[in-house]
Amino acid sequence: MTDLQGRVAIVTGGARGQGEAEVRLLSDKGAAVIIADVLEAEGEALAKALTDAGRQVRFYRHDVTSPESWAGCVALARDWLGRLDILVNNAGIINRTIVAKTALDDWERVLKVNLTGAFLGIQAVADLMEESGGGSIVNISSNSAFSGHYDPAYTASKWGLRGLTRSAAMELVSKGIRVNAVCPGLVVTGLNAASPHLKPMIEMTPMRRSGKPGEIAELVLFLASDASAFITGEDFVIDGGFTAGAAYRRVAVQTGILAETPTD
Repeated sequence: MTDLQGRVAIVTGGARGQGEAEVRLLSDKGAAVIIADVLEAEGEALAKALTDAGRQVRFYRHDVTSPESWAGCVALARDWLGRLDILVNNAGIINRTIVAKTALDDWERVLKVNLTGAFLGIQAVADLMEESGGGSIVNISSNSAFSGHYDPAYTASKWGLRGLTRSAAMELVSKGIRVNAVCPGLVVTGLNAASPHLKPMIEMTPMRRSGKPGEIAELVLFLASDASAFITGEDFVIDGGFTAGAAYRRVAVQTGILAETPTD
């Protein structure tokens, strides 16, 4: 059910980190993948490595905030293989600044990349996806979309992606296009490996570890494939139990109601 032979996918922010894991897994499962990213050197290198390994992969220098860039990306899919089946709106940035210290330019920049970029992507791909017989759009949100993360711009953008996902799912369902959101918790990549918040976040997470890019990619694969054919308009939290009740669990452990075990 997760065989993607004959499918064509676009993964934004696909040159490194979480996006790279998604590109690798989708291409491993048979999809032809367009790596859409502003990072040319990394994107070209990844495309070459996967092409040399026998995968169908192209790199497209892509600014998700530009309608013209989106049009070019979709045109590449049409010209390359004549169809488009999967869009992963993975591109995103973070600001790590509290409300009192967030400049308006920074607020607008984060929302433009994280939320408007996904909106433009959905607009851009819908017609070709419908022509291709339908498809799947996967928006990468965050478990911050269920709480008040200390970065207001990032949090607002991820909450917004949940709303966009549901609105788009209802609008596009008659075209055979499904739209869902993946909401990861802490995932450690080369981009955040030195961040000071990692240790307390891991200690708070009930599974007592961070997620792995490959684990998130597996959920993206499920939602992109026919294995999830009856699912649309949904949010999928993948965060080691953090959103389910990490704070309550900590209180229970500290008060002796629950005992920490080696498996934690």
